[in-house]
Amino acid sequence: MDMGWIVTVVSPSSPLAQISIVQENSSSGLNITLSIEVDDVDTLHEAAISRGYDVVYPLTDEPWGVRRFHVKDPNGVTINVMRHSAK
Repeated sequence: MDMGWIVTVVSPSSPLAQISIVQENSSSGLNITLSIEVDDVDTLHEAAISRGYDVVYPLTDEPWGVRRFHVKDPNGVTINVMRHSAK
């Protein structure tokens, strides 16, 4: 899926394996966010905290059914680490 501001790439053999890249223009320049869905977001959040990574959005259960946190990579790219909540 390519909507200009967001591109989602899906594995043809495993449709749950997806990566989304979000691009946003702002007054400070171009912002890029990479979204990665994982099986165990809680364990990865704990690992990010223990390793001193720059967590810029806390572990949150969103009202639209996603549990996620954001971390900045060394290049300033925001990585949205998330999983869809079980229904």
